[in-house]
Amino acid sequence: MSYKSDIEIARAAQKRPIQEIGDKLGIPGEHLLPYGHDKAKVSQAYIDGVQGNKSGKLILVTAINPTPAGEGKTTTTVGLGDGLNAIGKKAMVCIREASLGPNFGMKGGAAGGGYAQVVPMEDMNLHFTGDFHAITSAHSLLSAMIDNHIYWGNELDIDTRRVVWRRVVDMNDRALRQINVSLGGVANGFPREGGFDITVASEVMAILCLALNLEDLEKRLGDMIVAYRRDRSPVFARDIKAEGAMTVLLKDAMQPNLVQTLENNPAFVHGGPFANIAHGCNSVTATTTALKIADYVVTEAGFGADLGAEKFMNIKCRKAGIAPDCVVLVATVRAMKMNGGVAKADLGAENVDAVNAGCANLGRHIENIKSFGVPVIVAINHFVTDTDAEVEAVKAYAKAQGSEAILSQHWEFGSKGSEALARRVAEVADSGKAQFSPIYPDKMSLFDKIQTIAKRIYRADEVLADKKIRDQLKLWEEQGYGDLPVCMAKTQYSFSTDPTLRGAPVGHSVPVREVRLSAGAGFVVVVCGEIMTMPGLPRVPSAENIRLNDAGEIEGLF
Repeated sequence: MSYKSDIEIARAAQKRPIQEIGDKLGIPGEHLLPYGHDKAKVSQAYIDGVQGNKSGKLILVTAINPTPAGEGKTTTTVGLGDGLNAIGKKAMVCIREASLGPNFGMKGGAAGGGYAQVVPMEDMNLHFTGDFHAITSAHSLLSAMIDNHIYWGNELDIDTRRVVWRRVVDMNDRALRQINVSLGGVANGFPREGGFDITVASEVMAILCLALNLEDLEKRLGDMIVAYRRDRSPVFARDIKAEGAMTVLLKDAMQPNLVQTLENNPAFVHGGPFANIAHGCNSVTATTTALKIADYVVTEAGFGADLGAEKFMNIKCRKAGIAPDCVVLVATVRAMKMNGGVAKADLGAENVDAVNAGCANLGRHIENIKSFGVPVIVAINHFVTDTDAEVEAVKAYAKAQGSEAILSQHWEFGSKGSEALARRVAEVADSGKAQFSPIYPDKMSLFDKIQTIAKRIYRADEVLADKKIRDQLKLWEEQGYGDLPVCMAKTQYSFSTDPTLRGAPVGHSVPVREVRLSAGAGFVVVVCGEIMTMPGLPRVPSAENIRLNDAGEIEGLF
């Protein structure tokens, strides 16, 4: 049997005018700012007006550690949202926007797949409504104002060796990781070392996704630390007087983007921090607004549950005052086999023993999610090569872990393939079983918070951090930042910091290479192992195959 590609399915979508999608949620047309006919931003006035509404049920979709076989977390998120609507529930999806870097690199887009997609897919995976460009521009404005302040006399007495504000670009460009700026003589300023991160790692991105409104956004932007003086006292963005203009650039980007699934159900697509280098969740504004206008909100957190779900629970829920009613953990038979030692080329052959061997990774994630007090359902994202025996092996393993696994065929059949999953998820979400609690308190020391995550989530024996890093954490505590949560920057491919160590490793160490204070976002970034905040392109980047065909259509994006 031949199957259409994701992009062919997306092109054939029977999209409805975005005003009709808004009508499903009760959003009046005057509160939609259209970007063409199929996407729109929702006004701040409407968002403010629904805050008194009763909140719906929050469902988090997460996954096992990603493998080259692909898990389909976004596909499952979209499929579950469609499935809930198909069984008569008023549901909507909340996902993140796609970064250009991975689209032109190796990961691909972030709009789902098969018959569980959000459209317009091409727009979403490219420039969309310009939110990422706005974030890049606001970040770049602050970068320029810092160096401009130094050039015109440095009234704030910034130590040019201690400018911690890096530049950003929304592209994987390893050549920019470490650079020298202001070269070329007196007219160009004072030379210093600098560097670039990818836009999704910008603190501005984190702030956009955690801010409650424009007033909160401006305050958080002003609270960002950009440099230190010779006496080690911090210099804030508000000292540079940049936060007002940055807020102006981000005014429209703060508003959630409304789009639709292939089945014309509503979806918010907003914000895009990566979970391996940032907190990996869509915006608080989108999620909290969705909870006020839908009875069920299906949202996702990036990469595996050890990263995205952990940060969703410990950072986003803590900051936004929300709590999940149910967690859906996405797994595939193919990924279980790969964790069980099967090579990617051999995944099509039945191998129940390998499935059983690889389920340890699944079990670890189930146990971790339960530690937050939230019930977890395993969604087996079905691939056509899966056999009944392999599927039953995953179901049996999940049952032995005190959970349950449900086969979902949304990729192939849309909502018809996800109805069983949707019914069970709605039942669990409505049951009131969730007793959510973060795994560490605000008052715990920063280093102890790092250790708690390393030992309880990663199952590490120890955290390796030299005196300089420990002293830096203590200094931040003395300066009043000790109550902040920590955001672990770590490889997504393993519970450890070694991306090749699959399964459920124990007895490993977590080396901390660097810590960064994101005072505006409200967390401390802990850079572990060899993780990079500026990725590079692979040997053969996807960009080599992306082009317009003779009909003017985009090819190679998937």
